[in-house]
Amino acid sequence: MDVHGTVAEGFEPVREAFVRNFQVLGDRGAAVSVYRDGRRVVDLWGGTRDIHGTAPWERGTAQIVRSATKGVAAAAILLLHQRGELDLDAPVSRWWPEYKTAGKEHTLVRHLLAHRAGVPALDRPLTPAEAADPDLGAQAVAAQAPAWEPGTGHGYHAQTYSWLTGELVRRVTGRPIGEWIAEEIAGPAGADFWLGLPEGETARAGRVGPAEIPQAAGALRTRPKRAVADAYADPDSLTRRAFAAITPLPDENDAAYRAAALPASNGIATADGLARIYASLIGEVDGGRRLFTPETTELARGEQSFGEDRVLVVGTRFGLGYMLHGSASPLLNATSFGHPGRGGALGFADPATGVAFGYVTNGFRKSVTADPRAQALVRAVGTALTNGD
Repeated sequence: MDVHGTVAEGFEPVREAFVRNFQVLGDRGAAVSVYRDGRRVVDLWGGTRDIHGTAPWERGTAQIVRSATKGVAAAAILLLHQRGELDLDAPVSRWWPEYKTAGKEHTLVRHLLAHRAGVPALDRPLTPAEAADPDLGAQAVAAQAPAWEPGTGHGYHAQTYSWLTGELVRRVTGRPIGEWIAEEIAGPAGADFWLGLPEGETARAGRVGPAEIPQAAGALRTRPKRAVADAYADPDSLTRRAFAAITPLPDENDAAYRAAALPASNGIATADGLARIYASLIGEVDGGRRLFTPETTELARGEQSFGEDRVLVVGTRFGLGYMLHGSASPLLNATSFGHPGRGGALGFADPATGVAFGYVTNGFRKSVTADPRAQALVRAVGTALTNGD
């Protein structure tokens, strides 16, 4: 299998790990990009653009990145705060009066970002067509009674994060969140990232699907803890209900789904696009402007939630919209912040080392927050940095 692209001197371990992902961990098509202090040091791709196809993955091939989208949506809200248009410690209802119902009147903006809003599930799930309608999604979460008092605990808002963040951005700016991200984040960063795939870019997006770990890598298989397995098996658990807030599951290769703007789950990006956005959050890239001030970067990575997650049933750590380095989602080191996509993609930044990272794939695994292929690449980046010191 041919791997294409380049790595800067010292980052050869990343190429080795990327090749091994195909040889041992079953990657069918994937790309990885790494920036260091605003300069691209890794740019690799290989395999096929479609999970069951034969056409080669090209440098500009994009894929759906699932929950890695959440980190970009969080950047939109933090930028609005940075510009003085949004107060993280104000009630959501200041901008969205309809949200002040069913015990949610004291929900703060920061609660939405830190998965503390208490509305990870809907009493009546939305169909994929309903979920794609921002008005219906906003109405559903505004009417929903919280599963716990907002701000008193945390649980991963797997799907409802779409309508919570999307509607808040729309109320503050008057623009759909996909349009706002295109103009204020992806555009300035020079990043191939879309929330709502434009018709003119559809040919670049590959088809995704499930991918199992090969038998040769059987030793790498891990069994979830009993409590986690039980939570996913129980249709009445908060875990199952959170992931089933859209029922049935959308067809991620459907053109209508890809054209929708669901900030929790359906961003489409190249690995380079994901990495460039994170690089732009912590510094200048190719002479472009830095998006986050140092103060906003510290806000993003400041711990807001820690401990057992009421939805994921494992210990998780969240900043303001970002997962933080920990056992559930290992990143480069303790200063890193970012977001994985369930079963595959990963994007993050690390201010301490100046690293920004993006990995996308067309094959999704059953893992939620720590895919072994992405983790192998992150460890290789760490090795390259250690060897270079």
